[in-house]
Amino acid sequence: MPHPNESALFGLLTAQGISHETHEHPPIFTVEEGKDFKEGLPGGHTKNLFLKDKAGQLVLICALADTSVRLNKLHKVLDTKRLSFGPEDALWECLGVRPGSVTLFSVLNDKKGKVRLVLDKALFGPKQVWFHPMRNTASTTISSGDILQFCEAAGHHPTIIDFAELSQS
Repeated sequence: MPHPNESALFGLLTAQGISHETHEHPPIFTVEEGKDFKEGLPGGHTKNLFLKDKAGQLVLICALADTSVRLNKLHKVLDTKRLSFGPEDALWECLGVRPGSVTLFSVLNDKKGKVRLVLDKALFGPKQVWFHPMRNTASTTISSGDILQFCEAAGHHPTIIDFAELSQS
C-alpha cells in the first residue's frame, strides 16, 4: 500500500527533473533483512536513523548501509547532547513514517523543520542510491548527484559528515 504522501514525493522528484525508479518488495525493516533483495539492484543502499538528543533535538542520519555510525562521537561533531534512537511518536509526528520506513525522502513531511538532516559523505560515491519511498515495501533510486537537489526542494539543508573519518578518530 503506498504511503499517503508517495505521490507528492514522486511529483516533487519529477518536477525537479530528478530521474527515479521504484521496485516493490516484501517488507524490509533492517539492512540485514534487505541484503538478498538488494543484491540485484545496482548502486548504494542506505540505512536511515532517526535520533533524539537529551535536549530534544531531532536528527535524521542517512548513510550507506555498511557505514559505521558512532553515536558516542557523533553528538560532539553535531554539537548536540548525547544521541539515542528517537521515539516512534516523534518519528510519526515529524517525518510521517513508521519504524522500518525511515528515509531521506521523509523530510518532505517535515514542514515545520524540526528535524536536522545529516548525510554521510559516502552517499555521493555510488552513481545511484536507494531509499524507501516512505514505506518499507519498496525502494526508490535516484542519482547521488540529485540528493542535494531533493533536499533543497524539500526545504532541508543537510549537514554532510564523513562517517568513515569519524569512525577512525
